[in-house]
Amino acid sequence: MTAKYIIGGVIVLVFMIWGATAFLDTTIQYVSIDKAKNTTKMVQVMGKIDFDTKKYDAENSRLEFAVYDAEAESMVGAATMNVVYHGVVPGNFDQATSVVLKGRTEGDTFVVDQMLVKCPSKYQGEDGEEFQDMEKHNEAVGETGV
Repeated sequence: MTAKYIIGGVIVLVFMIWGATAFLDTTIQYVSIDKAKNTTKMVQVMGKIDFDTKKYDAENSRLEFAVYDAEAESMVGAATMNVVYHGVVPGNFDQATSVVLKGRTEGDTFVVDQMLVKCPSKYQGEDGEEFQDMEKHNEAVGETGV
């Protein structure tokens, strides 16, 4: 009877270890641009787009651009990284405020497998800082507050 419990415990332990390693292998960590440039692992990076560096080769479905630190006010002094994305350019790429890139560094370029484009919300003000004023909205559409 004790041998059954030992064998069962070993089997459960093996499956727990296998499950934990499979989980850790599939998680992708968010990192800064500097860390992304220095790793060959698959990582996620958030950055603002430098539209002056944007080049699209439609024949090869290759988009090249640079990103800089999402927390920076401007590119001056911010960490930057060259990016290559193979695929169709998202329709709202030109209106994007930032992008989330999933990929890995190859040489001096970050090669992207997946790209999520972040656009300004329609509920924000024109400068992107303030949210829509519900009182002004209600006045415009002729509704009263609840």
